[in-house]
Amino acid sequence: MFTGIIEEIGTIRSIKRGDRSAVLDISADKVLTDVRLGDSIAVNGICLTVTTFSSRNFTVDVMPETLEKTSLSTIGPGSQVNLERAMAAGDRFGGHFVSGHVDGTGFIADKRSYGNAVLYKVEADETLLRYIIPKGSVAIDGISLTVVDVTETGFTVSIIPHTLAGTVLQYKEKGDLVNLECDMIGKYIERFVTWREQKKSRASLTESFLSEHGFLD
Repeated sequence: MFTGIIEEIGTIRSIKRGDRSAVLDISADKVLTDVRLGDSIAVNGICLTVTTFSSRNFTVDVMPETLEKTSLSTIGPGSQVNLERAMAAGDRFGGHFVSGHVDGTGFIADKRSYGNAVLYKVEADETLLRYIIPKGSVAIDGISLTVVDVTETGFTVSIIPHTLAGTVLQYKEKGDLVNLECDMIGKYIERFVTWREQKKSRASLTESFLSEHGFLD
């Protein structure tokens, strides 16, 4: 579990690609201070497992599902990535519940200054937009952000200078792909409501109902 408060920006040192998988070697500093093998580190919002590490870098395995459904397929050596260690019990909780399980990707449709902030408009598929609401939470490349507005094709977020300076969003431009994780609370609510409706539907298929509508002789 993560909070969406990025700890530092790391740099991809190398990528070893297999047929459909990859091994990333990432240089970092802060996230390595107490790292252990098997620890979880969110890389651009994707929960990945540390397989080797030193005082200056760590490696993670990326499976086919992750490469296919996230923006990791677009990065290369020298690319910079957001990094966050898994939340420890007792830590301050400054963002929102972020699982590190990316729901899909969107792309930056617009970027413009607005006072002391920068407004980003992100376009995404309707299967993701159904979970995004004004003033709700969304994780973009692992960054916990508050939604400003939602349209039929996308949503906007407003980034303050502090967040911009400490994350890879400062390097993102129009057309760039970003990882999106919707608020898990909304997804759980939808699942619960859908399950209840399905259960009611199954319960209504009684013998008398089927007979009345000609399904039984």
